[in-house]
Amino acid sequence: MKKLFLIIGAPGSGKTTDASIIAQKHADKIVHYSTGDMLREEVASGSDLGKEIDSYISKGALVPLNIIVDTIVSAINNAPVDVILIDGYPRSEEQMTAFDEIVSNEKNIDLTSVIEVRVSEEVARERILGRRAEAAPGEERSDDNEEVFVSRMKIYTDPLPAIQKFYEAKGLLKVIDGERTLEEVVADMESFILSKI
Repeated sequence: MKKLFLIIGAPGSGKTTDASIIAQKHADKIVHYSTGDMLREEVASGSDLGKEIDSYISKGALVPLNIIVDTIVSAINNAPVDVILIDGYPRSEEQMTAFDEIVSNEKNIDLTSVIEVRVSEEVARERILGRRAEAAPGEERSDDNEEVFVSRMKIYTDPLPAIQKFYEAKGLLKVIDGERTLEEVVADMESFILSKI
């Protein structure tokens, strides 16, 4: 049985970094996938699917549901270990509902928890736009500018109350304060995950 942890958080909340540190530390039993990374890898491959994904990502828009769900379920089923952390999903009520239906029919996937790394919009903006300033020329990510940040933040915050309510009702939501030091956030998330596996 694969134990799945979904990790959600605003752009700049640090969720990808937190999850990858924990997975590296426990590589024998935990693997981490970022939906963003999975999609960017597809874009980098230059495939037709990658070009289609890029047409959405470059505008800061959501990638269509079927593309994301297929990518995620296949990653879970092919994961080398039994504890999987996926960050950046779900990002909409539609994604959440579709994913919930699929997972409830998958006999070997147990959605163990949804961890929300919570930061204020001010902290998120400072981190994202600060990341742009630190990037070497040519290394800026296309999504690191003010206009796209505002769009991404709205895409994240609009469905958030419904997503929180849905997982809270199932007893799956765990909120972690993402405004502390990286070490504190990672330690908090790590001990919670280990307590569930």
